Amino acid sequence: MYARQEMVVRSEKTSRRRWATVSASLAAASALGLVTAAPASAEVKSTCGTYICVATAYQGRDYVQDITVTTREGLPGTLRAFVGDYRGSKAGVSRWRFIVNREIRAYPKLAVCGGLDRSGRVIENHCVLIP
Repeated sequence: MYARQEMVVRSEKTSRRRWATVSASLAAASALGLVTAAPASAEVKSTCGTYICVATAYQGRDYVQDITVTTREGLPGTLRAFVGDYRGSKAGVSRWRFIVNREIRAYPKLAVCGGLDRSGRVIENHCVLIP
């Protein structure tokens, strides 16, 4: 009888640990979702050039959240993003999202740009204008 009671206690402890682990995992996942989700007030603007498409999520006139640069033909290259003093690059990909999360002042319009380089040559720079 004592061995059976000990097994019940062990299984209850195991269940509690599992429940705690699952709860912690769910809490972490929901917190991550809150951090990475775009606010309701964010606007998205995009445009395409000959070789790349550039999209940006922004709030108001001055706050740039991110810049996504995609090659139109799906071939990899060195993708770049730049706006104000922000400069980012990623080599060997055909699509990349650059997280900016900065307030950048430029009047009358803010130019959010992306670029594509291949074999050390600039193939195209393309910009989205935020009014």
